[in-house]
Amino acid sequence: MADDNAQPGPEQSADWWRGCVIYQIYPRSFQDTTGDGSGDLSGITSRLAHVASLGVDAVWLSPFFKSPMADMGYDVSDYQAVDPMFGTLDDFDALVAEAHRLGLKVIIDQVLSHSSDKHEWFVESRASKDNPKADWYVWADTRPDGNAPNNWLSVFGGPAWEWDATRRQYYMHNFLASQPDLNFHNPKVQDALLQTVRFWLERGVDGFRLDTVNYYVHDRWLRSNPPLASSVAGTNGETNTYLFQEHLFDKTQPENLGFLRRFRALLDEYDGRASVGEVGDEGRSLQTLAAYTSGGDKLNMCYTFDLLGQQFSAAHVRGCVEAFEAAVADGWVCWAFSNHDVVRHVSRWTRPGGDPDAVATFAIALLSCLRGSICLYQGEELGLEEAELTFEDLRDPVGIRFWPGVKGRDGCRTPMVWEAGADNAGFSSGKPWLPVPESHRARAVDIQNADDKSVLAGYRTMLALRKAHLALVKGPIRFLDTEGDVLAFIRQGEDETLLCVFNFADKPADWPLPPDLQPVEAIALGGGAVLQEEGLSLQALGWFVGKVG
Repeated sequence: MADDNAQPGPEQSADWWRGCVIYQIYPRSFQDTTGDGSGDLSGITSRLAHVASLGVDAVWLSPFFKSPMADMGYDVSDYQAVDPMFGTLDDFDALVAEAHRLGLKVIIDQVLSHSSDKHEWFVESRASKDNPKADWYVWADTRPDGNAPNNWLSVFGGPAWEWDATRRQYYMHNFLASQPDLNFHNPKVQDALLQTVRFWLERGVDGFRLDTVNYYVHDRWLRSNPPLASSVAGTNGETNTYLFQEHLFDKTQPENLGFLRRFRALLDEYDGRASVGEVGDEGRSLQTLAAYTSGGDKLNMCYTFDLLGQQFSAAHVRGCVEAFEAAVADGWVCWAFSNHDVVRHVSRWTRPGGDPDAVATFAIALLSCLRGSICLYQGEELGLEEAELTFEDLRDPVGIRFWPGVKGRDGCRTPMVWEAGADNAGFSSGKPWLPVPESHRARAVDIQNADDKSVLAGYRTMLALRKAHLALVKGPIRFLDTEGDVLAFIRQGEDETLLCVFNFADKPADWPLPPDLQPVEAIALGGGAVLQEEGLSLQALGWFVGKVG
């Protein structure tokens, strides 16, 4: 049962997550208070006032658990301990208390599909074939020729199987070989993982972001994946061989739904708790999202990678949103443009010779108007671009392995810039674990706080607008026909109708107002947009939000 002394969140509304704004914090790069060059929990606590000033509803903390850091904390060796790099459990409790005082919910990452190979569960499991935890991970015998049991591949390159000389068997790893996959077909594994989740619920956590949520369960018969038709035809063009397969059997298995129901039942023992899942399911992400969020007995919401890629057009955004609306009847989505795994969207979407600040302000205006919850990634409120790092600076195992074809994820993980004139831009008094790009200094928080035309000011304005209009938080969305690279849609509230129009093009566009949407009163506009009697005049990356009637 729930602990009566657990710290309550700022609100206990059961559906606070629906339409909420989440701010993702990458703990190692947010704020260092010890001078060791790595951010920590106390540093996050000291900077929460900045997060609250944006007008967001919740913070999501990437992993801070005890870990050998082979994959920067996504390889957990103790699910109920804070890694000394980040501080102590007392530091975590202080963070939760300060967040709640500021009106912020706290969401933490849960990496349940795999652990570190240093976790005591795996140490015991690999010791023999007949110990109590022998089947807590995915073990398999060799084929007669000594090869792995099937053709499954790792997301991080190479086979998804590693030979263990002690057990004389292969174990499965969807990611690094030091991240063995847990066996969710074993109820004892599910029980143990849920107990670790309860541990954090008792400490007052408001929600969980579930890493690789569709990777939990594997095909119990270990059937090989078929190749993608495009890879057979030689037109795949991918740099990662993982994307040459159709992943029918190594993830997204139907048994996963049973575990998600157990997870939801645990959360429902506590008031006002929520979950958001990360779905990586090439070509099937919306169907998976629908299955995982429907019925009110599994996840509250999921996010996919649909808007985390290179495509930047009105047609792409409309296609993604309409496909979600058609596929997911009673589920909920969380949209994001950047996170700790992808190139920052300002760099992805700024065209050669373009203005990154214009892209940043256009993007937050668009994101704030979409139907769904939304997630921001630290530094995007400053318009930070992807950092260009040398090979010698890299810490990400993916970048180190596949350089220079793939530069890895370190370019979006560099430290936050707080004070332009301070050592390491105020992040640390020691040498940062990743360098602070000099080009980021001019975008530091202290400089942008003093400029009411800054990207940071634009974020605060748009998030305040979203919060002030319930139609943007929870209302339905309906797209309007347009020409060119213009996106137009209606957000409907109980007592208001809002028109949202965005010009993705790098040239001006005019958009005539439909007769049934007149009159229109502008409530927010940017990028040189002008409301005229007959319609909208939109400069390149111009946007408009207005009240109809």
